[in-house]
Amino acid sequence: MALSFRSRLEHASVPWVERLNAVPRPVALVVLVALLAAGIVAPRPWGGIAFLVVSAFVGWLLFLTWQRLTLPERLMRVAVLVLAVAVAIVRIVPA
Repeated sequence: MALSFRSRLEHASVPWVERLNAVPRPVALVVLVALLAAGIVAPRPWGGIAFLVVSAFVGWLLFLTWQRLTLPERLMRVAVLVLAVAVAIVRIVPA
């Protein structure tokens, strides 16, 4: 029997999650803040790409934790994801 998409993605994510857990939390936070700062300061297409990287990371974490979250936690995380994607689109698409 074939595994579902969720199961395959969870199994594929295990090594990445273990690596992320091995990184000290302040380092991970500094990298995230640096990407967000680059997204704000960098010129138009590059800033949007930085926000897309942050959006992909947030979306990946949201997908992995979805079943364990309560409704308010899901709504807040989806709101953060939508906001990050919206900022990325605004920064990528020329005015």
